[in-house]
Amino acid sequence: MKNFKGRTAVITGAGSGFGLEAARIAAREGMNVVLADVQQDALDNAAAEIVGMGVAVLPVRVDVSKAAEVEALGEATYQRFGAPHFVFNNAGVGAGGLIWEHTLKDWEWVIGVNLMGVAHGVRVFTPMMLEAAKKDPTYEGHIVNTASMAGLLNPPNMGVYNVTKNAVVSLSETLYQDLSLVTEQVSASVLCPFFVPTGITQSHRNRPDELTEKGAKPTRSQLIGQAMSDKAVGSGKVTAAQVAQLVFDAMRERRFYIYSHPKALASVQTRMEDILTPRNPSDPFAGKPEIGAQLRAALRAP
Repeated sequence: MKNFKGRTAVITGAGSGFGLEAARIAAREGMNVVLADVQQDALDNAAAEIVGMGVAVLPVRVDVSKAAEVEALGEATYQRFGAPHFVFNNAGVGAGGLIWEHTLKDWEWVIGVNLMGVAHGVRVFTPMMLEAAKKDPTYEGHIVNTASMAGLLNPPNMGVYNVTKNAVVSLSETLYQDLSLVTEQVSASVLCPFFVPTGITQSHRNRPDELTEKGAKPTRSQLIGQAMSDKAVGSGKVTAAQVAQLVFDAMRERRFYIYSHPKALASVQTRMEDILTPRNPSDPFAGKPEIGAQLRAALRAP
């Protein structure tokens, strides 16, 4: 997709991070912007800002884990603007800790947002976009799903988050291949960011009460995971605005894989070699053994 002016973008997780930055770029490009977020105050602030940029805006509070709410988002989008041209399934939450220490509600929350949120977006918007393509040979559409480098690397002590992001990579690759079977007018990409300063480490602020274990306290591994994530994400040098620009660049180039930190692909190559050799998974801390030693010591302490 080379031209964005006058077209429509649907962005989930639009109240902050990559979503808000993508909305700003979409507005600068002259697009209609549908903003979806679960946090009402963040959504209101984003909507006010994007309206101020002189484009048409539709803000909708949405919990992407709920099928009916994403379906309502699709209907509202279609009624206001018709089929969208850019769908950014971007909403996500973070959760760390040893994988067996996640509660059932931890699994339900993270899978609901990170995986089912993307699945709902694909299920709702793809048919709409394909129908628009059938009616108009000039129509162009692109779906971008936010995964993570954790979807390609499986770092330790990041449990359910890794599982969901691996699934989003798989979903996105399948979507790309399936679309190529039926059309040249709609395509897809997957965004795999590394450590970028966003609000994802504080995503528990929007965790529903019904998906929170009453009286449950974080385990040692979860507290350690939270601290490590806060430090790594907070010290990231690549900005959310830069990542959002990479998304638009990839759409223009019809490029599937979008990486914020290409140097991290060396670790992905090591993982692929582990699989192909085959050999046991390599030490993820081989390049920074002091971090691995600190983590093991902290987890094994009495």
